Amino acid sequence: MLVSSPENYRRTRDHGFTAQGIKSRHRRRAETIRPGDRILYYITGRMGFAATMTVTSPMYEDHQIIWRSARREEDYPWRVRIRPDAVLDESDWVPAKELAFRLDYVRKWPPDCWTLAFQGHLHQLPQKDFKLVEDEIRRSLRSRSVAG
Repeated sequence: MLVSSPENYRRTRDHGFTAQGIKSRHRRRAETIRPGDRILYYITGRMGFAATMTVTSPMYEDHQIIWRSARREEDYPWRVRIRPDAVLDESDWVPAKELAFRLDYVRKWPPDCWTLAFQGHLHQLPQKDFKLVEDEIRRSLRSRSVAG
């Protein structure tokens, strides 16, 4: 799971969901990402799930400024190529609160502190949790296409 600000998520979208940068301090985690791995986007502030992507390249280094951070020198240098799988419109993002207590990953924290599971930049979720959230994203996509 990649935790992103709404602005940085929009920047990924504006680049056609073709690449994702990872903060410099997460190099070791980024090095473990492989083609075929999946990414779930959690958006801070909105506390919602926005999309899933598939990684299509090994990690590479690039310092072109795309994403922004409160830390000026942060340029999200560890990058992977991605392709979109399921992408919701902003108005349809799945609220994390609706799913949080069904996720094994969130059970590491006391119930009243569930939001701590969504702090930080990069998290490895159990496959079961990823599937549960992706199924909700896809359900939202289907209901949107039926309604529209």
